[in-house]
Amino acid sequence: MKFVSEKVKDLHFDLQNPRLVECGIKTTDGQDEILEILWKAMDAKEIAMSIVANGYFQNDPLIVAEESGQKIVIEGNRRLAALKALLNRDALLKKLPGIPEVTPEILAGIKEVPVTIQSREDSWKFLGFKHVNGPAKWGSYAKARYIAKVKNDYGVSLDQIGKQIGDTHRTVEKLYRRLMVIEQAEQHGVFSREDVKRGAFAFSHIYTGLQREGIQSFLGIQDGIASDQAPIPEDKIKELGELCRWLYGSKKDEVDPVVLSQNPHLKQLDRVLQNREGISALRANRPLEEAFEQTRPSGEIFEEELLAVKRSLMKAKSLSVIAFKGETDLLKIAGTVAELADALYNEMERKYSGGKKTRITE
Repeated sequence: MKFVSEKVKDLHFDLQNPRLVECGIKTTDGQDEILEILWKAMDAKEIAMSIVANGYFQNDPLIVAEESGQKIVIEGNRRLAALKALLNRDALLKKLPGIPEVTPEILAGIKEVPVTIQSREDSWKFLGFKHVNGPAKWGSYAKARYIAKVKNDYGVSLDQIGKQIGDTHRTVEKLYRRLMVIEQAEQHGVFSREDVKRGAFAFSHIYTGLQREGIQSFLGIQDGIASDQAPIPEDKIKELGELCRWLYGSKKDEVDPVVLSQNPHLKQLDRVLQNREGISALRANRPLEEAFEQTRPSGEIFEEELLAVKRSLMKAKSLSVIAFKGETDLLKIAGTVAELADALYNEMERKYSGGKKTRITE
C-alpha cells in the first residue's frame, strides 16, 4: 500500500460515512458542524489527548477518496477531527471544550499526515472487515448503510457481502431490506430522515418493527420477501408513511412520535395495528396508550383496574393511621369509596356461579 503526505487543512470529512449518519449528520451540514459532532459525540477528544501525549501514529494512514476535486477521508474521520481541533485550538476552543494544549513540536508534526488514496469501491472490503464485525464496530444503521452502498453502487451480492464481513446472509438481508423500506418511503415523499422529531434517526425502530406480525400485515408484507429495493407494495405507501410518522414523528408538522421507546411502545403499536378501532384511534391523533386500550379484552382491563384499586386502598389504609385527623370531607370520600366497593362486589357476586354466600376474600 502506497502512502502519500497530505496537508490536514486540505482533507474533508465524509458526509457519507455510515457512523456519522448514525449521529444525525445531514447532507446540508458543513465541515464545522461535522467537526463539532465528532468532537462532542464520537470521542475525537480522546484521540486528540492521545496525540498530545504520545504523538501521531504515522503507520496507520487515513484512507482518502478524491471526489469532485476534494480529498474526502473515508476512513479516519475521528482522527481527522482530532488533528483539525489541535491545529486550530485557539479558534475552536469555545465551540469544542477541552481541546488539550499542544507543543509546537507536536503541531509541526501533524500539519501533514500520511494517507492512502483509494476509491470507495476499492476500499469496501477493508472498511467492512474493520467496522461491521471488527474491532471498531458500527451500529446497525451504519452497517445497513454500508451494505446498501456496496450492493446498490458496486453490484456486489448480499451473499458475497455477508461472507466478506463475517455475517450471515440472513442478517445482511434484513439490514439491507429494512433500509430499503426507509429509502422507499423517502422516494415517495411520505417520510424524511431529516424530519424526525426527536434526536437522531432510530433505525432500530424500523428494524425491529418489521419483524412483528401486526406491522407486517399493516404494510402488506411478509418477513421473508425478496430483498429488492422496493419491499413495500405500491398500494401500501400511504400506510408506510403513517407507520414512519408514528415511529418518528415530524419536526416540520410538529408531530411527536407515538413510539418513544421500543419497550413497551413498539409492542403496543404492533398490537394496535392488528385492530381496526386501534388504527382509527391513531389516525385520529389519539395517544398510543388510548389506542392500545381499545385493543385489549375488557376482562384484562377489568382485572388490571381492580388490582390497581386494591393497591391504592391498601396504601390509603396504611396512611390513615397517622394522616387522617377526623376531617369530614375525607370521611365522605371514604364513604363514597365504600359504597362503590359494595356495589361492585354485589354486581360481581350476582354473576358468580357459586351463588350468594359469605363475602369471599383472598
